[in-house]
Amino acid sequence: MPVKISAFPKCYLEQIAGGQMSVFEWIEMAKQLDADGLEMYEGFFASLEPAYLDSVGEAIHAAGFAMPMLCCSPDFTAPDPEKRKREVEKETDMIRITRRLGGPRAVCRVLSGQRYPEVPWQQGRDWVLECIEQVLPVAREDDVVLGMENHYKDGFWKYPEFAQKMDRFVEIVNAVPDRRHFGVQYDPSNAIVAGDDPIALLRATADRVVSMHASDRYLAEGFTLDQLRQTDGTLGYSPNLRHGVTGKGLNDYDSIFRILAEHDYSGWISIEDGMNGMDEMAESLAFLRRMGERYFQNSSFKPN
Repeated sequence: MPVKISAFPKCYLEQIAGGQMSVFEWIEMAKQLDADGLEMYEGFFASLEPAYLDSVGEAIHAAGFAMPMLCCSPDFTAPDPEKRKREVEKETDMIRITRRLGGPRAVCRVLSGQRYPEVPWQQGRDWVLECIEQVLPVAREDDVVLGMENHYKDGFWKYPEFAQKMDRFVEIVNAVPDRRHFGVQYDPSNAIVAGDDPIALLRATADRVVSMHASDRYLAEGFTLDQLRQTDGTLGYSPNLRHGVTGKGLNDYDSIFRILAEHDYSGWISIEDGMNGMDEMAESLAFLRRMGERYFQNSSFKPN
């Protein structure tokens, strides 16, 4: 069975989160795309009241889409214990919203947190695992899957991801034994930004992957990855790191799809695109459709 693909409006992230564009406008625009689902972001909601959330869910389904993943950015490494407590409470709310909009087995993203200069690795690791253990019972109760992403940096964060590097990310993932309600939200582009091999990361975590972001990254002309990493103290993403058409950038999607198919991948693939217009997003979706047909048509893949 072909892979299921969802769309995420990376191009409109700041406008929707900032209130200049409503999530309903995005849902309407997305009708022109060949996607099966629409991934949401925690900052897209103007309210967390049940009636409002239900209206978002109704709009998604009326447009012919599912809601397979809610993209959340918990900051579990905050030095202030009260802030970590609030982050756990917020992630708990997001898990319940994931179930409300996406139903059972939908994915709620989880991150480690920011790489605060004053937080050593071991202390931060312990805080992250403590926080994950606090939200896991809620995920189990609602039958929602926590997908930990090998992340670069939330667009609204000052510091990059605490567990950005492959060895740290894998160590945290392997320390969580739950394989039904916790797994990996894999993003190959983020591995490249971290200076890691995205194929090596996928091979190390393929049996834990529950969802995937399929974007492609390009560096501005004359700019290097080393220079990019030196700008990580600025707010948001570096302007020298650019999105483009998936399949035409730095990632080896043939190897990625082959490994996923070998492991009978049963999650969704979400496209992060559109930074240069909806036409590029449509081109990226068409590329993923072709790849899905090539690698999953004859596999035992069964979408959730």
